[in-house]
Amino acid sequence: MRELVFALEYEPGCNRVADTLANHPDASVRSLSLHATDDRLWRVDHATGTPDALTAIEDAFLNSDYYADCLATEDCNATQTTQVLDHTTETLVLYSYWERTPLCASIPHIARDHLGDGLLFDTRHESRHYTWRIIHSGEGNVSEFFDELETTVGDCAQMEMLRTAVASPSTNDTSNSNTELAPEQQAAVQAAVEHGYYESPREIDVGELAEHLTIPRSTLTYRLRRAEEHLAKQYITREQLPDDPSPPL
Repeated sequence: MRELVFALEYEPGCNRVADTLANHPDASVRSLSLHATDDRLWRVDHATGTPDALTAIEDAFLNSDYYADCLATEDCNATQTTQVLDHTTETLVLYSYWERTPLCASIPHIARDHLGDGLLFDTRHESRHYTWRIIHSGEGNVSEFFDELETTVGDCAQMEMLRTAVASPSTNDTSNSNTELAPEQQAAVQAAVEHGYYESPREIDVGELAEHLTIPRSTLTYRLRRAEEHLAKQYITREQLPDDPSPPL
């Protein structure tokens, strides 16, 4: 089995969920389950954020033309049902069921066409940055998948390949699961250190650093946040390891 990890960076006005998350940068949505057949798609998503953010995310799912990841740029006449499974002050769980039409396209359906059946999907959406992790057999055509996806997305989003490799152990997190940072995260942290982002006071803000690196601000913010999370978890894991036993006398 192999894994394919990539991200879409949505332009303003192209995806209401992305627009909503951009207005609430501390909120995120990740998939708990995602399945697709030729003519249907259903998924369960878990959102975290402030109460205002969760209310806005719920509204985006329930009251917009957000047909469970449909990439059509015009009304595709699809039928979607979204139900709120849980909504507290800190979390929101949503179930979405989508019946596609001939005008519809989605990442899972394009993946099925080019990577085969038996796919596993894992997603994480923060701000305009939508990261996908697909586990596949390795027998499909990845290049054709990306060619069709790029054509379908058009000017609505920028695409970025993050990783393609032998599948790592299953995880609910789309970040790199081994002890090393992903290359794009390592480059972001290195540039942040070199340009004084972590100095106190800071010598450069995230917008200026993103401009220097010629990447969107939200992309850089995402990479730094994921890298910091990864490094923090590594630190805690090391601190919790028991001390080496003393050698016998």
